[in-house]
Amino acid sequence: MALIPAALLAQNLVPTPRYSDQGELSKVEEWVLSQGIAESIAPELAAILGLGSDRLPVKLKAFRTSDGTNLAFAVSTNPKQEGIVISALKTMTDKTEIYSLGTAWLTDRSGTLRQTIAVDASGAKVLPNSSRAAKFKDMKDFFIKKRQATNPTTTLSPSPRISATAVGEKEIK
Repeated sequence: MALIPAALLAQNLVPTPRYSDQGELSKVEEWVLSQGIAESIAPELAAILGLGSDRLPVKLKAFRTSDGTNLAFAVSTNPKQEGIVISALKTMTDKTEIYSLGTAWLTDRSGTLRQTIAVDASGAKVLPNSSRAAKFKDMKDFFIKKRQATNPTTTLSPSPRISATAVGEKEIK
């Protein structure tokens, strides 16, 4: 008897679509997957984020700030390693070394912060999520606004003015 209710519940379960509106970042994820460029995340960064030890293929949208920092939103295209990496990294050059400096966050379409890392010349290290939570929220808001600016909602409110057709008819007469 106990199996019957469970079997009935299982029949009503519907898989969550990849672009579900249930997540704070789901629309940004969809936008980046459809319009982003194919890139990859370095194996060292992928490993510290818990996304495997190989280069992680991603679709990426990035914006450069006036100080040279790249604000990036990367969505994993590896079906086995789902995740979103949001980063604020600046490329630095020191004599013969080139390295990045900044912060990267691991999240998902829900927008829940899963891991925070700091990146500098010596590599990457895990930080407590609370240490840069405010900046993470700012970064999420930045990408949500960028997506809205390039993909505005098409809901139009009725105009109190005369329609173009009505104006056109007046001009013909």
